[in-house]
Parts: sequence; C-alpha cells; structure tokens
Amino acid sequence: MPCTTLLVGRKASYDGSTLMARNEDSGAGQFTPKKFIVVRPEDQPRHYKSVLSKVEIDLPDNPMRYTAVPNALPDEGIWGEAGINEANVAMSETETITSNARVLGADPLVRGGIGEEDLLTLVLPYIRSAREGVLRLGGLLEQYGTYEMNGIGFQDADEIGWLETIGGHHWIAKRVPDDSYVVMPNQQGIDWFDLADAFGERREHLCSADLIDFIADNHLDLMMDGAEDKEALRKVTDFDARAAFGSHDDADHAYNTARAWYMGRTLNPRTYVWDGPDADFRPDSNDIPWSFVPENRITVEDVKYVLSAHYQGTPFDPYSRFGDPADHGRYRSIGINRNNFVAVTQIRPYLPEAFRCLQWIAMGSNVFNELIPFYANVNGTPAYLRDTGAVPTTENFYWANRIIAAMADPHFWATASPIERYQKAVQAKGHELVNAFDREAPAHADDLPAFLEACNQKLADMAKEQTDSLLGKVLYEASMKMKNGFARSDA
Repeated sequence: MPCTTLLVGRKASYDGSTLMARNEDSGAGQFTPKKFIVVRPEDQPRHYKSVLSKVEIDLPDNPMRYTAVPNALPDEGIWGEAGINEANVAMSETETITSNARVLGADPLVRGGIGEEDLLTLVLPYIRSAREGVLRLGGLLEQYGTYEMNGIGFQDADEIGWLETIGGHHWIAKRVPDDSYVVMPNQQGIDWFDLADAFGERREHLCSADLIDFIADNHLDLMMDGAEDKEALRKVTDFDARAAFGSHDDADHAYNTARAWYMGRTLNPRTYVWDGPDADFRPDSNDIPWSFVPENRITVEDVKYVLSAHYQGTPFDPYSRFGDPADHGRYRSIGINRNNFVAVTQIRPYLPEAFRCLQWIAMGSNVFNELIPFYANVNGTPAYLRDTGAVPTTENFYWANRIIAAMADPHFWATASPIERYQKAVQAKGHELVNAFDREAPAHADDLPAFLEACNQKLADMAKEQTDSLLGKVLYEASMKMKNGFARSDA
C-alpha cells in the first residue's frame, strides 16, 4: 500500500511520549473501508492462513488482546495495520518501500511469503517490547520470506524500532534516536547503518544474521571508500544502506522524495534551506535524512498536520489559486484522496500502565478529517468506528469522512473555514475529554476496561456530533455551487 510514516522519539515529543503515526492509503483507483476493533485472545487464530499468498503458519497459544484497524471487508484478508497490545506495545504495518534490481536479483521476493495482509496478526499479540517485535518479525521473514518490500514500526514507552525488508528474506532495523523524528514516504529510508553495532552490541541496530555475507557476495556496498572484505565490513559504522538497498528512480522524485522534503521543511524550517537555487534539500533530493532533531517538541497536532499535507505554502499545492498552474499538483501529496485512515499511537510514560496508551484515529482523506483519541486498554470499540460496512452511511466514521471529503474537494476554498473550525474543535475537545478521563480513571481501578470503554463511547459521540454538523455545512456549500442553480432573479 502507498503510505506515509512519521516516528517521534520520546525526547522529541511534547510530553515525553513515543509517537508512531502512519497513513494507510489504498492503491490507485480504489478505496478501502476501514474499521477500528479489539481482537481478544479467543478471537486470535491459532493456525493462520493468508488470503492472498496462501501461506499457513501455526501461532503460539498465548496471544494478548490488541487493537487493530483492519479492512472492513474480508475479501483480501485482515490488513490489521495499526494497533496496541495489552503489554502497551504498538505496531504499525506497513510502509511499502522500494528496492533495486541488484537486491531483488540476489534475494528474490517470495510469492508464497508473508506481507502487509498478515504482519500485525502474526506479531503484535506476542511481543512485550519494541525490540521483541523487531526480532519476531525478523525471524518470520527469514523463515517464510515476503512478497513485497515493507517498512514496519514497533513502539513501547521507551523506544521505537524501524524494520525494513531487504529482498525476500533479509532485513535491517534501527532504533529511532530519542531526540529525533523519522520521515518515511514509500521509499527505502534508513540512510546510515552501523554494521559494527549490528554484529556487536546490537544496541541501536539489528539485522539478518547473514547480512554481511549478503552484502559482500552480491557487491551491494557502493561506498567509494567501502570495505575490502567481510571482516572489514563488520567494522563499518556508517554503511550507506540507502545506496546499497534502495532506489533513486525518476518516479521517486515525483512520488516519494517531495513528501520527506515537506515533512522536514515543516518541522525544521530554520535548520536547513529548503527553497530556491541554494537549497540544502529540494523536493527531488535523494539525500534527505532519515531522521531529524526537531526545532520544537512535536505534538499530536503537528503529526496530523504533516500527514495531511498537500504542499500548502509552496508552489506545488493542488488547491493553490496563485503561481504557475503547471506547478500545482506536481508532486504526490501526503494528504491524498486515497487515505484510508491515519493512526497515531501514543504511549504516555507518566501515567499508570493500565491507561497510558492512546490510539488516535482519523478516517478518509486527511485534508478534511481530524484525529479522535481512544484508550487502547479495552475489550471493545464504539460502533461508530467498529461497524464499517460496504454501504456508505453517515452512521459510520469512515464513510461520513469519505463523503465530506468528496464534496469539499471541488469546493476547497468555500468549505475551508468550516473544515478548519471542525478540526480545531475536535482537537480541543479530544484533549479536554482525555484530560478529564485521565484524572477520573484511578477511581475505577476495579473495572478499568469498562470505564475506558465508556470514555471511548463519549469520544465517539463527540466525533459523530461534530462530524454530522460539518457534513451539513459542507453539503450546503456544495449544493449552493451546483451548476444547475437558478433563481427567478437570474432571469
């Protein structure tokens, strides 16, 4: 799936939380309805069979409860995408990434392997830390192989780990620096990889056990001062993983690099020169860093803003009324019509483990929607998000947002004010309610999941009230601009 990911280390966030966020986008020419659910241990399969690849895997008999945002329709399998388990560990899968012919020739993709359809179900119910998630998925990749290139995030209260698949069976993973954020479009992203650490103390870097042999035997090291043999390669601390394993095609410059450029431009506007002939980084630069230290601590609202971006404030905004029309829409937006949902998993270390995790959810095109926070330590989710079906209805959060976006897009400037007011109102009310629920939660220790489910219902009710109100306003504006409009005074 084409997607965009943003990862925020605990010292880079506004409150000391780790933040992991990702848009799931459907493929071109289709839309994928999504739902937000809880998978209880009794509902987790013990023998798993993929719909797409037909791979079959026996699973452990001790799964934990977890949240997920699977496809509403089962025709292509589960596609769990984003969730938090009862051990307060989160997973985001997957960011579809790129590779090159040398890698794929050396380790071809596996038609009957595992992929995005499967990964959350196979991993999240069984891990108690981000590192455990990396290692469990790495083992599955080595055993079963994969039919696609993907990046996957794992998160606990202390750290975030990012894993990227390399060909059919190989992988690398890197810990997100605590004081940094990571930008990931649909392109192999890890830039510098410490092989000495990965084959030594393994503090910040992990990888396939045979990665050194794989690199050397297939001549993948493209550094001009690269290592001369395998022993020397084991000592390299700044291996150029992006050059070895990734791509820098012309298509990347229209589809991928501009998204990384805009995220960095937004969160580090003064650190680098982003515009003009002397820019440090341009929308088509191949060397945009994987991670940045932000100029200010990053909030949930910042995350939503960049993952909704359509290059506003630049010549490339498809909604712009100024500048050269030839530039409008030149690059693939982050906030796109094919956004299925965006999830932000927030693990708050300053609160008791029983209610420290929030899973923020927005559905439909991100330009026109807003995040709603939900507690993850629950046994069920509100019907407004849980019961998505094939039939469009305003009684469901996904479809209501999809309808709003379709009407607002052709009338962007006429609907911009009510949408902006909706987004700010929902942001503020979400924080207000969560602050109140956090204060009240300790008094409900005897039946905390039930209390948190009631809190989530109130949050869903708020979202429905605000979303229905916005729908009416957008419908009015769109109706007033219908081409068949006519009044007697027009004659």
